[in-house]
Amino acid sequence: MTNAPRSSEAVINDSKLPMALRSNLLDLFGQIEREFENLYIENLELRREIESLNERLAGEGQTVDGGDLSKGALKTKASHSTSQLSQKLKTTYKASTSKIVSSFKATTSRAVCQLVKEYVGHRDGIWDLAVTRVQPLVLGTASADHCCMLWSIETGKCLLKYAGHAGSVNSIKFHPTEQMALTASGDQTAHIWRYMVQLPLPQPPADISASLDDDVDFSDKDEADGEAEGPNECPTIRVAMTTLKSHQGVVIAADWLVGGKQVVTASWDRAANLYDVETSELVHTLTGHDQELTHCCTHPTQRLVVTSSRDTTFRLWDFRDPSIHSVNVFQGHTDTVTSAVFTVGDNVVSGSDDRTVKVWDLKNMRSPIATIRTDSAVNRISVSANQRIIALPHDNRQVRLFDMNGVRLARLPRSNRQGHRRMVCCSAWNEENQACNLFTCGFDRQAIGWNINIPALLQEK
Repeated sequence: MTNAPRSSEAVINDSKLPMALRSNLLDLFGQIEREFENLYIENLELRREIESLNERLAGEGQTVDGGDLSKGALKTKASHSTSQLSQKLKTTYKASTSKIVSSFKATTSRAVCQLVKEYVGHRDGIWDLAVTRVQPLVLGTASADHCCMLWSIETGKCLLKYAGHAGSVNSIKFHPTEQMALTASGDQTAHIWRYMVQLPLPQPPADISASLDDDVDFSDKDEADGEAEGPNECPTIRVAMTTLKSHQGVVIAADWLVGGKQVVTASWDRAANLYDVETSELVHTLTGHDQELTHCCTHPTQRLVVTSSRDTTFRLWDFRDPSIHSVNVFQGHTDTVTSAVFTVGDNVVSGSDDRTVKVWDLKNMRSPIATIRTDSAVNRISVSANQRIIALPHDNRQVRLFDMNGVRLARLPRSNRQGHRRMVCCSAWNEENQACNLFTCGFDRQAIGWNINIPALLQEK
């Protein structure tokens, strides 16, 4: 006795896939069926046009010297017309299949890269962000509105505001072992300040896979309104513990050296300064760049500093030997180097306004070991510590993920309802938090927390 065919509804009900993913797949396959149906109908119409054209040409052939269709001008005319129609068929087919393939890619990208939380409250663009390195883990943001904010990663609530600067706050970095922050500002200073925060009770987790938008860009939303969705009144610190004052221009970035006893600052006065934290004294002035500095970064375990500049170079400064402070200059880019960062290991990754990112080996810096070419200027990049995935924030509002070999892994979802709506300025990984392990910020006045399913991302590669 043969078994009766099972209904599609029964097959669907037996599926082990989550309901949200299942309905998304059904919707996608429905779109595919409609695309092929439209393509089939268009092909039938084109075929009728070809047959009609051939009949017309055959009729013309009988009136012109009784000539054969396979000869002379008529052959050329028929061939040209058929070629045009053939090309139209190919173009139609390519456009349809391309749309289907891009739908698959968008769905896959959304499955491994999902928006978890938006942090809204700044009144101007956010230049930089970082996650604290000691418990409790909170997110810090530095904004052109002259303020820094510390946020609960889970709830998105502002826990503390720092308002000690008189200019745009351009960067924020946290001390490796203490509850201290280092901020750099357009007021030509860097500040060190202590913080204490009380985490709010966690909220029930939202279903981040419930509403997955099509990854297409319609029109921009209005800019986020800091007044309308601003944070509740949170404690404000207005006085720094230490102020570092030696620069003659905007301080664009600052970072802690390993151990946290010294800091380095980078300025538009073309110099980087090394300070002692305890005494606030200037220890070294690092000169040599021909134009304004854009960024500085320190090695996680060694006394190494890398500075980036508008002069298209980045420089590696070595303070491991107290008696020798060597410097190496690297000229791998053709436009402003927006950032250069160390990885855990022996690599430097540099990003530039020339739309490239380059991976370098510290043991052999003569030429990059990988080059990533993109379609937009790259801002402050971040490399994850464990899997060494590079997060690229772009001027064109996109964020892309690559591995150290230059292989593209994903593009973060961006649509008219989610993602950044202005230039993305910075990215920062936080692999200790499984639910929210990548953060980005931009000139739409918001920071965004993302869940990147790294095992699934690497498996797709």
